[in-house]
Amino acid sequence: MRNKDLSIIIVDDLQFSRIVVKTALKKAGYDGVRLADSATQALGMLQEQPADVVLADWMMPEMDGLELTDRIRQRDEEVGTYTAIILFTANEGIDLLVEAFEHGVDDYLRKPPNPHELAARVNAAARIAVMQNDLLETSRQMEDTIRHLEEVAMIDPITGAGNMRFLKSQLKSYLLEASSRNGGVCLAVLEIDQLKQVREQHGLDIANEVLIGMQRRLRRSIRPTDDIAKLDGNLFAILMRFTDANSYKPSAIERIRDGINQRPFKTSDGDVSVSASIGVTYYRGDEELISAKETISRAMNKLDEAIDMGQDNIAY
Repeated sequence: MRNKDLSIIIVDDLQFSRIVVKTALKKAGYDGVRLADSATQALGMLQEQPADVVLADWMMPEMDGLELTDRIRQRDEEVGTYTAIILFTANEGIDLLVEAFEHGVDDYLRKPPNPHELAARVNAAARIAVMQNDLLETSRQMEDTIRHLEEVAMIDPITGAGNMRFLKSQLKSYLLEASSRNGGVCLAVLEIDQLKQVREQHGLDIANEVLIGMQRRLRRSIRPTDDIAKLDGNLFAILMRFTDANSYKPSAIERIRDGINQRPFKTSDGDVSVSASIGVTYYRGDEELISAKETISRAMNKLDEAIDMGQDNIAY
């Protein structure tokens, strides 16, 4: 970072001291210098525009340099930035300097400062600030990437619906909620009966178009608060939660089946008709709490029963 790109705040209750330091920095090529006559004013300046380096007198009325350092470090933590801090001091004691470093001060200078030493210390402090802020920005980018990957890892890439990981996460949350509030959770797992034949006759792309159409049709057939997940192969799951355990009605699943059978699916290779077998399990919050894994297992067992009954059937 070039000197003229640095943002510096000089904090001193003595105007003469502020001017001396600013003049020395100006001669060293530092143009972005702001002056504050108190720690309070400096904090206001930081609120308006962050600074790379703050140069502050240790001894100031109302709020001294250590208190200002504490406030700046608190602000840095809140907004995710780093500000390098140099204190001017006339103190000679080692214990006092150790205390300053423990408060988070990066460096110190004896008063009055030597102009060449001042410029060198500011340059070194600026490098620390730039490095720390680069690390913080890299960390933020990594966190954003991780969040994005977690989101992607819970979405089926073909249909855009949730996947098995999404289903398990939602189901676990809904079961706990139902158990604590005497609600209910319905899990329906459906299998597209003819998808294998569609894949064999029309190819994978057309089969995927049917899957996408199925996801859209299911979404129109359920409530906005219900969840859809695309599982392996030709399986979908529909997850419904109810605030009252008695609110669930099997007719809700029948409406979903009727919606699937409403008309053929339009594809690039013409209309394709399919049906679905559906297995349903319902958990009442007044029952003993069961796991998401057990709930899915029960729904899959019911799906097997529906398939044994023939195409386009529902097993509760």
